[in-house]
Amino acid sequence: MRAFVFPGQGSQKVGMGVELAAASAAARATFEEVDEALSQNLSTIMAEGPEAELTLTANAQPAIMANAIATLRVLQHDFGVSLTQVGNCVAGHSLGEYTALCAVDAFSLADTARLLKLRGEAMQAAVPVGVGAMCALLGADLETAQKLAAAAAEGEVCEVANDNDPTQVVLSGHVGAIQRAVAMVKDFGIKRGVPLPVSAPFHCSLMQPAADAMAEALAETPPTSLALPIYANVTAALVDDPAEELGLLVEQVTGRVRWRESVLAMRAAGVERFVELGGKVLGPMIGRIDKDAETISLVTMEDLEALAKSF
Repeated sequence: MRAFVFPGQGSQKVGMGVELAAASAAARATFEEVDEALSQNLSTIMAEGPEAELTLTANAQPAIMANAIATLRVLQHDFGVSLTQVGNCVAGHSLGEYTALCAVDAFSLADTARLLKLRGEAMQAAVPVGVGAMCALLGADLETAQKLAAAAAEGEVCEVANDNDPTQVVLSGHVGAIQRAVAMVKDFGIKRGVPLPVSAPFHCSLMQPAADAMAEALAETPPTSLALPIYANVTAALVDDPAEELGLLVEQVTGRVRWRESVLAMRAAGVERFVELGGKVLGPMIGRIDKDAETISLVTMEDLEALAKSF
């Protein structure tokens, strides 16, 4: 069995998509469609920067999605590989869940771009700048991270945002609580605590205003039937019902990204090969979760050609 997976925020970089756009009309059309949907030259920001503008949450989220979908469309149109013919399921990390839904035709590309633009804006607006923060705990498992978060909270919000792999858990919450957590890592036998350069505390209860905004937006633009089932972030379980997935997308804004558990669930279901589209972030994570899982990350035309030849 084969799963197609899609990266989340942090995988953006200036120059993303340039090679694909130069080589493929399908990629160019994808970027043009996203630009038109957003009434914004996002593809220019992706290609040329400045980096500070690309990193803005409201730009990074649709940009990462556009790059991944362009990669998928090149695979389909230029190399004749259909996701539904060679894949068994999909999954995405945080915003990547929206990309995955676009990939299986539950959202149109234009709607996905608009939803992610709104999601980025709503997440940014949910908490004033300087109030929230995030940190990565390196050498921490989920149970240890939860104990640290509880100890560091001291009446403030300090929650597990991402359970990425057996060696990396991300905390999110009030800046003071996150600073305390970083200072306390050695007390809990954690190797390092690294403050993350993010503009808001994603995937914690402080994001409730953004969840409310997404509930309203998704009610107006709900997902339709899925061409392949998806493993949802907040349950780490297989979903094929669009109505259920809508509710889970709302929960996802404040809920923990259960990526490690999602990969283990896919492996338990028989997935042997994971194909990451548009980044090289999830592949290494999956390798740390299960060293026997086969992973391939698709970024360049050479990557796509090599995959196409393997079928």
